[in-house]
Amino acid sequence: MASSTALPLEREPAALAMRIGIVAAEAALATFARNLDLDDLADGEIDFRGAIGPAEWPVFSLVIDTLAESAPGDGRSLDERRAEALNDLARICMAARTGAAA
Repeated sequence: MASSTALPLEREPAALAMRIGIVAAEAALATFARNLDLDDLADGEIDFRGAIGPAEWPVFSLVIDTLAESAPGDGRSLDERRAEALNDLARICMAARTGAAA
């Protein structure tokens, strides 16, 4: 199915995929903000599965576990990687908002 007209840049598949990713990241961050306490995070282990509702779990876990994936030689625990993933998630969302405002 060929088309003689090019898609606008914001409708290109890569741009759409990036927007879907940002939406998922923002949804995961909002889920975290609604359901988890920062004091609990500072105290150590958090039961993410127990704190996040079943309807929000699939997107939240996909985003957090993707960001928390361990690299070869990474000696951090899953909880340490997830804490760093939450920081990464916040930075992603802030950068997306800054980029959208520019």
